[in-house]
Amino acid sequence: MNILFVFYVPSGGVETLNRQRFAALKKYGINAHYLYYENRRNFLNDHSAPTFITNDDAEIKIILEDGDYSAVVVVSDFKTLPRFRSMGYKGKMIIEIQGYGPKKVAREALTNAIPLVNAHADGFLNPKTPHIMQLMDELYPSFPKFSFNNCFDTSQFSYKPSPLDGFRKVAWIGRVEDNKNWSEFLKLGYQLINNYNPNIQLLMFEDPTLSDPKERIKFNKLINRLNLSPKLTLHSNVPHSEMAGFFSEIGDSGGFLCSTSKVEGAPYALLEAMSCRCPVLTTDSDGVRSSIIHNQTGKFYSLGNIDNAIKEAKELMDNQTIRESIRSNALEHVKTHFSPDLYAQNFIKMLESLGINPE
Repeated sequence: MNILFVFYVPSGGVETLNRQRFAALKKYGINAHYLYYENRRNFLNDHSAPTFITNDDAEIKIILEDGDYSAVVVVSDFKTLPRFRSMGYKGKMIIEIQGYGPKKVAREALTNAIPLVNAHADGFLNPKTPHIMQLMDELYPSFPKFSFNNCFDTSQFSYKPSPLDGFRKVAWIGRVEDNKNWSEFLKLGYQLINNYNPNIQLLMFEDPTLSDPKERIKFNKLINRLNLSPKLTLHSNVPHSEMAGFFSEIGDSGGFLCSTSKVEGAPYALLEAMSCRCPVLTTDSDGVRSSIIHNQTGKFYSLGNIDNAIKEAKELMDNQTIRESIRSNALEHVKTHFSPDLYAQNFIKMLESLGINPE
């Protein structure tokens, strides 16, 4: 059985999810293929499966016909529904919601999509994101909905011992845009370096092709105003295969990954860090609740409250008992609740309830 997964660009959490679920589904005889409308980078991470980059109707029509897909899973792009139907695709179409950023944007998108969904889709899928589940229950009360965690293979992306350079590393991953709240990370980093430990290094991992140009100007200005350039390293488009080494080094250095987002769907960066024994400090950005339990698998701080973030960060770095407990518990949590087998079983149940038999 072939399933086609469709998204705008091969970047961020959706691309990671696509590569993770290839192996999870393959084990159960489901072949995942991928279609992205464009690639803004000069490389493409290996998906181990047929991966198409095109936004041309004629080319997509051939892909749909040749692939003989039992279902198409479209991430976020509601306009794809009538588009693929007009190309003659008659199979099941599932809309997957992995996050829209601000809750207001999510509400608007899901509200505007009601006619398209009702006319062309067969089901909704989302990774147990509380505000998305609530919106779907409100706006689509009788429509088929499926919610289960994304998958993560801890055996393929895991801790790697690395040499240390004496600097404690505090990291951030995201796009330079308002919802990712990069400014809060820079302010937190400034406070930690100047009032706690001058040997802290800040690392920021980003995809500059997806940043907001106006935010980029503010970003550069704040770095200069806080005089952070000597203490800050920007990493752009690091190949995914190298990230396990970075996370492991951050964890071993005594530092942590900091997520400052206002709203998240189901961020993969946190799972990747947890799998590599890199502790996480995050805002309670909604979608992180499936992975972070305060003081057990990570730490929460109150959005906008730098003093609270400093307090939690210091405890995460100074209290070795809590730190080591979090590092161990986080890894076990990912293994248990995000296992590829669990994901595949949930995915198959979803297909069966839509009348698709994977056998």
